Order: sequence, then structure tokens, then C-alpha cells
Amino acid sequence: MDGIDGIYAQDSFFTLSLAGQIGLALVSVMLAAGTVFLAWRLSRVRSLILRVFVAVVLFGAFVWISPQVYYAYYLLIFDGLPLQWVVQDPPSPLFLVKLLGFSVKSDLSHHGQGLLGWLCLGAALWPQRDASRLGE
Repeated sequence: MDGIDGIYAQDSFFTLSLAGQIGLALVSVMLAAGTVFLAWRLSRVRSLILRVFVAVVLFGAFVWISPQVYYAYYLLIFDGLPLQWVVQDPPSPLFLVKLLGFSVKSDLSHHGQGLLGWLCLGAALWPQRDASRLGE
């Protein structure tokens, strides 16, 4: 791991080949973009509290279900992995708060999840146009 310093120096991301890292980054960007888009789209023309609720639910769903998507990617790049369901129990509200506070673990995965949570909240809180006025 020459040249990799700081808190992420021991992150498992850096054990992947360059192609594996690029693929994992692409999977992550696509999942994150889809989640943020859904937060934005599903929170249009709703009350502020409902918009925050939508963002938190989507963030929690991402944290809960995304390990299966990542495992499917690992099935493509690693030989011999068994087909299995890796999704565990849904995350607790306290765990989601800890992710948002970047205080779970100092690794790319957990920090990325925290950033995604903030992006979902930002997308849900972004000023919305009133859909009933779009035709005017």
C-alpha cells in the first residue's frame, strides 16, 4: 500500500485490484446517485417532516439492503464465494445517527454511508417547485 496514508490506509478497498476498485467505485456511485435521486423525487411537494422521513427511510433502506448488492459485485470479482444472503436486521435509528455523525468506524464504507445520509437529507430538503404550478 505504498503512498496510502491517513485513516483509510488499512481499508479493504485498497486490497482490490485497480479494476476491482474502479468497479466498486462505479457500483457505489450508481447506488448513491439512485438513492439521492429517489430522496429528491419522493419528497417533492410534501411537508417538511414527511420529506425528512422519506430521506431517513431511504437512507436506512440503503444501509440495510446495499450489502447484498455489494456482495453480488464481489461474486463477480472473487472466485469461490458461496451464493448467500448477507442482509442482516435493519439498522437501528441510533446506528443511522452514528453513521450521520461519522462515528461508527473510520473506513470508506461507513464514512461514505454517512455522506450519503447527508446527501439524502439535502436532496429531500432542497427547495421544491409546486407541481400544481408547473403548467402555469
